[in-house]
Amino acid sequence: MIRLIQLGLKFLFLRVESGWNRVFGDRLNPFYHLGAIVFWLFWIVAGSGLYLYAMFETSVADAYRSMEVLSREQWYFGGILRSLHRYASDGMVVLMVVHMVRHFAFDRLSGFRGFSWLTGVVLIALTYASAINGFMLPWDRLAQYVTTTTFEWLEWLPGLGGTLARNVLSPAQVSDRFFSLLSFLHIGLPLFVLLLMWVHVQRVPKARTMPPKPIAWGLLAAFVVFSTAVPVLSQGGPAALELDIQSIQLDWILLGPLPLMEILSPAWSFGILAALFVLLLSLPWLCRSRGQRAREFQILFQPGGHLVMARADETVLEAGLRAGLDLPYECRNGACGLCRCSVREGEVDQPAEQATALGAAHADPRQILMCCSRPRADLQLALDVPEIAIGGQKPIRRSLVEVVRMDRLNPGVMRLLLVPPEREPPFEFRAGQYLNVILADGQRRAFSFANPPHERGRIELHIRLIPGGRFTTHVFDHMQVGDRLDIEAPLGRFTLHTSQRPILLIAGATGFAPIKSIIEDALHRHIDRPMFLYWGVRHSREFYQQELLDDWHREHPGFKPILVVSGDEDPEWTGRRGLVHEVLLADFPDLTGHEAYVCGSVAMVQAALPEFLAHGLPIDACFTDAFHPGLHSA
Repeated sequence: MIRLIQLGLKFLFLRVESGWNRVFGDRLNPFYHLGAIVFWLFWIVAGSGLYLYAMFETSVADAYRSMEVLSREQWYFGGILRSLHRYASDGMVVLMVVHMVRHFAFDRLSGFRGFSWLTGVVLIALTYASAINGFMLPWDRLAQYVTTTTFEWLEWLPGLGGTLARNVLSPAQVSDRFFSLLSFLHIGLPLFVLLLMWVHVQRVPKARTMPPKPIAWGLLAAFVVFSTAVPVLSQGGPAALELDIQSIQLDWILLGPLPLMEILSPAWSFGILAALFVLLLSLPWLCRSRGQRAREFQILFQPGGHLVMARADETVLEAGLRAGLDLPYECRNGACGLCRCSVREGEVDQPAEQATALGAAHADPRQILMCCSRPRADLQLALDVPEIAIGGQKPIRRSLVEVVRMDRLNPGVMRLLLVPPEREPPFEFRAGQYLNVILADGQRRAFSFANPPHERGRIELHIRLIPGGRFTTHVFDHMQVGDRLDIEAPLGRFTLHTSQRPILLIAGATGFAPIKSIIEDALHRHIDRPMFLYWGVRHSREFYQQELLDDWHREHPGFKPILVVSGDEDPEWTGRRGLVHEVLLADFPDLTGHEAYVCGSVAMVQAALPEFLAHGLPIDACFTDAFHPGLHSA
């Protein structure tokens, strides 16, 4: 039954959002920014409330009069703010409910999202409590109705025993002290709502708390216009507790539960609200699929070779955003189609709603939307973008650089030295990052900086010959000193992190290039953390620049190189043998408290990472740079 309701709501949302997309476009569709709009409305409510509270008299005798001064004499400012305060509160509650229903419809309430769902349910309850409390303060006839109805209803709770209702039995019993308490609650409850809103988004990767500016300012303008045209005024004169309320105009959005309190007995109304509250809190468990397993999967994003771990029931997009990747997206729910990508390896759960957003691409079973696809196995994905950007990196710059030197380090590796044009500044990058070489048809080939950042004015690359590779073959057979390359840089986040943990560096073949940059940068900055380099190749002739290893060891006694050969066709090799990550684990069976940097082929990284995690390496202390021959170095 729950699944049928979800499917019906999902169909409705997709149809409505598709229409809004045609009007506003993907980026300004308000349905894609409901949570952020709620935050914005909260700040509108808080800002207008601060002025109202500054002008408000927190006493029984003066409360009504002070609100009349705001609404009548200061209608052009105070009156508009009072109306804005009310209407923004209405909008906030409506959008919170729509936001919750939408997440329910798209099944965004299980797994790690259950925390956000539970806090969201509590948030709506607290927002209603704060709103009802706010209606008590103007002390008009509406405030009288809200206060007496609410207090009489709460009297049913065990332990109160008439302590609330006696405060509003007659005008003489409503004291200024009690009224100040109501005012204090209207400050304390919103502050607690704000705190819970902050807690609510903590587990949501890159949760937005501010909508796009056109939506924010357009919404504010609309509320101001409506507040001016339909002002909120006090109702029926000041509260008169000795008289019965004959008629009143209710704000049905915020005060909708009050008629239920009057029609039903307190026991029934409490029971209905409690049952609804428990049902909402239970939905994450009621919606959980049978047999759902709590396990993690690896996701390799290309281009760039960024390897991340997806938590149980986490979408591909959420895993990437949590890892700091700047992936393209808007709606997060399969409507806009911006997060489309191709699956190269692995399987995902693909919901039916992605067919509309994928359009003609839906015919290709390997095309998916990251926002609504969950891994069923380890994945390798290819995005239709030149590079996945990382938050906090240097600005990406494009330039024509000149080849000033070419050195063959071994039969299969060429070192290129590049310099930017004379009138351009040197490239700024961090050790471990890489650049893209842009070919004539726009295709890109990625190579890591092999020199440290302090060696300004030049770029060192280590190019490994890939048989049949379009660019690498050109480098070895045709490139000459003086040629120019079109590049963009810096890219990537495979950089040394600040901590006190010992550093394990694992390189496969020319994965040594970024490791070299990191080591030389660390030595230059006098980082005294222990460093262990494990460099693996198939044959010992593939090693190059070994003299650097001895130099580094002399400069930094805490640095230790370990060379590993995996192939069997090298009988003269007397050093360590085997897969490089297995040799490391033989030396470090417990990786707790260490930090690992792994750079090499996709197969090497995918083999090493789960083994390292199984031996105690924290997921937040493992950094990888996996390269695919077709994208990274061909």
